[in-house]
Amino acid sequence: MPLSPRVPDLAALDLLLSVIELGSLGRAAQVHGISQPSASSRIRYLEKLVGTPVLERTTLGSRPTPAGALIAAWARQVVDAAGQLDAGIDALRAERDSRLRVAASQTVAEYLFPGWLMTMRLTAPEVTIALESGNSVEVAQAVLDGKAGIGFIESPQAFRGLESHVVARDRLLVVVAPQHRWARRGSVTRAELAATALIQREPGSGTRTLFERVLTRAVPDWQPTVALELSSTTAIKTAVAAGVGVSVLSSLAVAADIAAGTLVAPEVADLDLSRSLRAVWPKGQRPTGPARDLYAIALKSAS
Repeated sequence: MPLSPRVPDLAALDLLLSVIELGSLGRAAQVHGISQPSASSRIRYLEKLVGTPVLERTTLGSRPTPAGALIAAWARQVVDAAGQLDAGIDALRAERDSRLRVAASQTVAEYLFPGWLMTMRLTAPEVTIALESGNSVEVAQAVLDGKAGIGFIESPQAFRGLESHVVARDRLLVVVAPQHRWARRGSVTRAELAATALIQREPGSGTRTLFERVLTRAVPDWQPTVALELSSTTAIKTAVAAGVGVSVLSSLAVAADIAAGTLVAPEVADLDLSRSLRAVWPKGQRPTGPARDLYAIALKSAS
């Protein structure tokens, strides 16, 4: 139930206890980091609330009146309890700040997060970080459900209940095996791409969502055809390199494979497949503690 308006606030009660302990309003004001006039005003307000003087001012200092001594005895219990509450809150904050659960889509988890984690280990070695990898829809749900303190997605769609901010950018590339006819040509038309069944990630993948959205805008009558659906980028790369088919993957995911010559990325004319990778958190909130630190590291690494 609500407290009576006659109950003094903790600051006034704590100040009263300090005056009685130190025997001086001036010294108590110094300990509390306030001016003596402010301390006098706080004591007068306390006396107005309780309806009786609580201190006697003498040339030697200040001492409690009988009523003030009684109020001080009660106040001691209240202030001590407040101290315990403060200590408990600090313990909860310390526990919160020592652990961070992160949800990230596969591209971020595999190709960006390790670098962020290395920096986090240098700046906050006491924080234990647990990473859950999934597609963008799964990441968004983990953040909404409170299972992750922050998420990182690659999907272009907005998720209700979440706020987001771009932390990195990449580009989707069409990739084929070196022996594929497109590899020898070095380029492909978007009509040819639209007519090809692709090796794709599962529905909900940010990479798949963006690609299908872009190609649908470019070729309005296009209907997606999936030759093979795999749940990991690594599995898709292996299948493409083996000549099973064609896929569209993040430039971050295939950079090493292209450099090694195990995959080839033919150009696609007039098709913008650039995209933004974003951090997400619940709407109306801001990342705090280790989540805020990781978010700052992600932002800085992209600059």
